[in-house]
Amino acid sequence: MNSSKWQLPIDSLEETQRLAAYIGSQSWPGLVIALDGDLGAGKTTFSKALAAAIGVKEVVSSPTFTIIKEYEGDLPFYHMDVYRLSLEEADELGLDDYFYGHGVTVVEWASLIEELMPEQFLAIRLEYIDEQQRMVHMEAFGERYEQLLQYIQDWSLT
Repeated sequence: MNSSKWQLPIDSLEETQRLAAYIGSQSWPGLVIALDGDLGAGKTTFSKALAAAIGVKEVVSSPTFTIIKEYEGDLPFYHMDVYRLSLEEADELGLDDYFYGHGVTVVEWASLIEELMPEQFLAIRLEYIDEQQRMVHMEAFGERYEQLLQYIQDWSLT
C-alpha cells in the first residue's frame, strides 16, 4: 500500500490527537502541512496535538484573526489560518520564509492559497462524518512526504 494518497478513518478526538502527535514525532525543519476540512472537523485540535509533539509548551489557539502565530518548541511551530485572506494578501506575507525555514508549518485552509504552497508538502483534509467520526484524507507531494505518508500508514496498522 505504497501510495502518495491515502485515507484513514478516525473514530474519536483522541485518535485525531494521536495521529497528529505521531506526525509531530516524525517532523523535520521545513515540514509543511496543508490542513483543510469542514468547520469543526478538527483542524485546530490536530494543530494543537502536533505542536505539543514538537515540544511547544504554550497554549496553541486558532490563528483565525492573527493569520500567523509563531511558537517555540524543539522546532519552531508556525500555525497559519488563511481563511480570511485573498491570494494577493497571502502572497504579501512572505510565506516562503516559513515554508523554507527551520520550523514546522501548518496552514489551515491551505487549499485557498494552493498556488503559493511550496512544491513539497503533506496535504491533510479532515472530513466531518459525525460528532465523533472523521475521514482523514492525506496526499504527499514530494519524495520526503511520500516517505512520511508511508510511515503514517505503517504506524496506523499497529
